[in-house]
Amino acid sequence: MSLTPEQAVAELVAKARKAQAIFDDYNQEQVDEVVTATAWALINPENNARLAELAVEETGLGNVKDKITKNHRKTLGLLRDLMQAKTVGVISEDPVNGMVEIGRPVGVVGVIVPSTNPIATPMNNILNALKCRNAIILAPSPKGQPSCTRLLELVYQELDRVGAPRDLVQQLPTPVSKILSQEMLSQVDHIVATGSQNNVRASYTSGTPAFGVGAGNVAVIVDETADLADAAAKIKASKTFDNATSCSSENSIVIVDAVYDAMLAELARVNGALLNSDEKQQLQSAMWHDGHLNRHVLAKPVADVCAVAGLNREGLGDSDFLMVTETDTGPDAPFSGEKMSLVLTVYRASDYAAAKAKASEILDYMGKGHSLGIHTNDASRPVELGETMPVCRVIVNQAHCFATGGSFDNALPFSLSMGCGSWGGNITDQNVHYRQYMNVTRVVRTIPPREVSVEDIFGDYKRKYLS
Repeated sequence: MSLTPEQAVAELVAKARKAQAIFDDYNQEQVDEVVTATAWALINPENNARLAELAVEETGLGNVKDKITKNHRKTLGLLRDLMQAKTVGVISEDPVNGMVEIGRPVGVVGVIVPSTNPIATPMNNILNALKCRNAIILAPSPKGQPSCTRLLELVYQELDRVGAPRDLVQQLPTPVSKILSQEMLSQVDHIVATGSQNNVRASYTSGTPAFGVGAGNVAVIVDETADLADAAAKIKASKTFDNATSCSSENSIVIVDAVYDAMLAELARVNGALLNSDEKQQLQSAMWHDGHLNRHVLAKPVADVCAVAGLNREGLGDSDFLMVTETDTGPDAPFSGEKMSLVLTVYRASDYAAAKAKASEILDYMGKGHSLGIHTNDASRPVELGETMPVCRVIVNQAHCFATGGSFDNALPFSLSMGCGSWGGNITDQNVHYRQYMNVTRVVRTIPPREVSVEDIFGDYKRKYLS
């Protein structure tokens, strides 16, 4: 007799709780060994190469070389972040304020995994969950499930090696379905949801505490002070990485008029191809059907995009990315939205103020809360953007998709899940990392009183307005 979805998930959760109860007794050294062992399942170059190949074969998204790089870089960077973190027992003491903080698990974590990153995202979540002594259940996309299954087989080998319970890491049974995923959301203790906004909303309405992320639609300003050659090289590197599977890849650039032609020349120099108006219309007709992005252009090489759109200009398919010019934003200008394809939308702005206004329009249409980039040598402009634009990150003079999710040369934590704050409908504005997988118990002792009087608080106000 086959199990109902409720029973199937309940069985997984019961096994996870049993394993987590054992794991709860591990000390920090033992936990860190489990984390290191688990990470080796992907850092091992042979495993990484095979998993990257499987991911591209099964999902049809991205490319093997960049997935190998992403799997390695994201995992190694996260390990750097986790290496010195305390998550077991006393994690901080503040004797002056009489406060002791103790790290505690959240329990069983349920994770929604997008098809765009069927290996890097599960590993990122697994390591964060294990670092805080949790068990984890993954809900991969149907296309990504075979890759995830193979990853877990390799993880189990490493868990066996260090004597940790296998049931700390599980995934939903084949075939994954919406019903199973929704059932998981209602039975676990804690949710991390990355991917479609439908999945994020389902997590928020499940009744279980959830960290979800908002939609990306990265716009990058290039102002008149920018190093144009450096900006073009970084935009190309970010835009083309893994065929633009990242929500942090540039979707639009807004170029100030004074350097517009020169910047286009630099983008052409790094093998970007600007389409004419007829070609743009052909591409638009091919990329969107009834408002939905055509999966045959999603994270595909430029040659494939050209074939789908019937673009046959000589040499166009040999370009590294395509560019289209745009003036409008919103549903009637679909190139102003997130594309997850090797197509970059180019806007021309009369000056920096106009560029900022256009970037704001783009964010208002899609991507509010996520991030904004700028290439500039004006030190004040990035801070001004941070003070006025509805984003949680302003990325300065960097390849956006590498920088937003944490990098070895910036201070953001390594993550594949970027919170978008209230602007993006999220509970967090941070890169989701281990602290979102941990409860903290605070032991509070008395300290010398710090009482205030009415005069301390209201004295100046009374003298200014009431005397």
